[in-house]
This record gives sequence, structure tokens and C-alpha cells, in this order.
Amino acid sequence: MTIDRDRLRALIVEEHARHQKRTPRSRAAFEAADHLLGRVPMTWMNKWSGGYPVYLATAHGNRITDIDGNEYVDFALGDTGSMAGHSPRATVEAVQRRIGDLGGITTMMPTEDAEWVAADLTRRFGLPYWSFSLTATDANRWAMRIGRMVTGRPRVMAFSYCYHGSVDETFVITGDDGGTAPRGGNVGPAVPVDQTTRVAEFNDIASVEAGLAHGDVAVLIMEPALTNIGIVLPEPGFLEAVRDLCTAHGTLLLIDETHTISAGPGGCTAAWGLEPDIFVIGKSIGGGVPSGAYGLTAAVADEVALHVEADLVDVGGVGGTLAGNAMSTAAMRATLGEVLTDAAFTHMIDLATRFREGVEQTLAEFDVPWSVTQLGARAEYRFTRPAPLTGTASAAAHDDDLEEYLHLFLSNRGVIITPFHNMALMCPDTTGADVDLHSELFREAVSRIVP
Repeated sequence: MTIDRDRLRALIVEEHARHQKRTPRSRAAFEAADHLLGRVPMTWMNKWSGGYPVYLATAHGNRITDIDGNEYVDFALGDTGSMAGHSPRATVEAVQRRIGDLGGITTMMPTEDAEWVAADLTRRFGLPYWSFSLTATDANRWAMRIGRMVTGRPRVMAFSYCYHGSVDETFVITGDDGGTAPRGGNVGPAVPVDQTTRVAEFNDIASVEAGLAHGDVAVLIMEPALTNIGIVLPEPGFLEAVRDLCTAHGTLLLIDETHTISAGPGGCTAAWGLEPDIFVIGKSIGGGVPSGAYGLTAAVADEVALHVEADLVDVGGVGGTLAGNAMSTAAMRATLGEVLTDAAFTHMIDLATRFREGVEQTLAEFDVPWSVTQLGARAEYRFTRPAPLTGTASAAAHDDDLEEYLHLFLSNRGVIITPFHNMALMCPDTTGADVDLHSELFREAVSRIVP
């Protein structure tokens, strides 16, 4: 089966017109934003299809209403930042109490909430010692600096087309010669990435071994499954082999579960029995309030303590005046303790399974050569079949026209998926009816572009 490209382009024009007709106030607000770079408060907001983003009026649970009064079922959920749902009651009440009745948003003083959160992160992910940040980007950046310090090695290793936030060292792809090449779009890196990073291909253990064999890699940073280039799941035995190679070559294994926490309450680390030396989490644990954390094993923490020359208390680069602030730690405690519970994950994963099965039914009915992959409470379709096994293969499956069409078709009918890829995430407030609505719309959208 092939896609009717002429029909596809005609439908994109129709969906653009429909988008403009139903969102005039959003368009006017965008065109009036003369003092914002790119006319948006954060430049990636221009990724929304249609030529301009819809503007937020209200958001509760998994529902968003724009300033034109259109309501949406939200499967984007802030690209995981609102995995607990928008403004979850327990988180809102905890933040209101902290900044209202108790007072103190940020004071550079600890609260008892911080220890509670750290203990819960230990329960979920296993590492005994934690420090806080405001984003997973910050946590990854700091954790890699710690890794270089304790190993005395200069380089890191990352996977082609991985994503760990705006960390220069991780914007890598596999070059034509098999070596490290810069991924397009990184802005003003301090040094060429091949000076800082060795690249490997996900699910290619030989590439991991070849990079580590140089003996200069301090930290291998990875998601247990790639998520920001489509979901790429690990092949059986791959993660165990990575762990063994890191141990054999004296490299610390840093697992970033900022997105893959969708696998369950303890992410892939708990679900799959992983053993990281350093662990990073962000976005979801604060219920929408900026939050992040990194954890260390006792062995790594002991090594850190030996470096008395490192001014970690002040200018060592591991910290920020807002990290671990009273408001963020209150939000994390409420979100982890009362919202992203074991029961919530069971509900969310069940719905993601229903979502995946709905997409699979359409792909089978029309024999569309695409695939859909599920990781716990998250699912994503990719425009290739079978599902890609590497980041490079997944990147090659990107299709601008298909993405724009599907995103606009869904948005124009009240369903939002993540704007810069085809990810859908369930939250505690998502319902079976919401998933079924997507399945119906997805089928209708596909039926219009097949011969």
C-alpha cells in the first residue's frame, strides 16, 4: 500500500483552512506577539502544526481549552511534564499550602519534603543518594560532570539520535564514517562534539564495545528505550550487555528516565531490573512544577567524597539557587505520594495498550506500512514497518507531510498529540472514551489518504 501524496497535500491545505477558521483568536495573539523571539515564549512552540500554536485558556486533568473556546483531549501532556495530569488536585493543594499558608517559595533552606522525596526516589529506583535540580537537562549536565571527576576520564558516550535535554555532549549522530557527528540543530556548541563524545547505535552492542574500548569514556548516558525520535525498544539482552561492558571498561552507566518512567512507578529501572551507577529523572515528578533530580550509588557517592578539591558546596557547577526549593519539593512530594501511584500506573498502562491496539487495527485494516510501539503508559506511531531498532533508522522514517496532516486532523477535531513527533501519553485522568476517540479519528484520517 502506498500513500496518495497528491491527496495528502490537498488534505493538508484543507486542514490548514479549518485550523485558521476555528482558532482566530489564537492566530491574532500569535501575530501580535512582536516582542517574543519567534512570536512564542519558547521557540519550540512553533513546532505546532498549522502555522501558529493554539493559545491556552484552561487546563485540567487531560483536558485543555484554548482561547477560542475549543476543548481538546490532551495526549501530549506537556511532553511528559504533565504526566500526572494538568493541575492535579494533590499537587495544587500542596503548592498552595507551601506558598500561601506556610510561605516561602525559595529560601535556600531545606524542608522536610526534600528528604521524603529522596526516600521515595530510592524506593522507586534503588539509588540511595539524591540531589535536586529544576530540569533533567540540568541533572544530566551535573551528573556527567561528576562522572568525569570521579573517573578522571574526559569523554562521554551517547546514542545516535538520543535526547537528554539541551546538553551539548549528547547532540550526536553516527557519521558516514561510523564516528561521532553533530546532530543538526544544536546552537553554538562550545567545542565540536567529537571532542567530547563517542557515539554508539542503540541495539548495536558492537558499537558500544568499540567506543568503550578506547578507555576514555567516563559516563555512558542512555535512556533504557529511545523516546524522542520515536520509541525504540531495546532488543533482548541489550541493556544487560551494556551494563556488563560499562563495568568491564570502568565506565559509569547513567540512565535517564525522564520519559521512560512511563514504564511504571519505578520506570524501566524497576520494571526491567536495571542497575545504573547514576540516575536522572525530571519533568513528571513535580506535577508540572519545574523539578528534576539525579541519584548516585553508594560507590559513586563515596568517590565524590574523596575529591575534597571539588568545591561542590559553592562554585563547582553542581547546583543552582532555585534547585530543591520549597515549592518544587512540596510539588514532588504530593505528585509522587498521591498522584503517580502504583494504581495510577496500572490504569495508564491499560489505556496505552488500548491506544496501541486501536492504531494496530487501523494499520492492519488498510495495510499501512507503519508501526506503533508502546512503552508502559506511552505509545507512538512511526511511518515505517517494522518498528525501527536504532535511532538512525527511526530518524529516517520521519515524514513532514504525514506528521503535519495527522497532527492537524486530530487537533481540528479535539485531540492533541505531542507536536514534534507522534507520541501519546496517558495520565490518571485519561479515559477509555478518550482513547477510543483517538482510534476513531486515526482511522478516519488514514482512510482519506489510502488509494
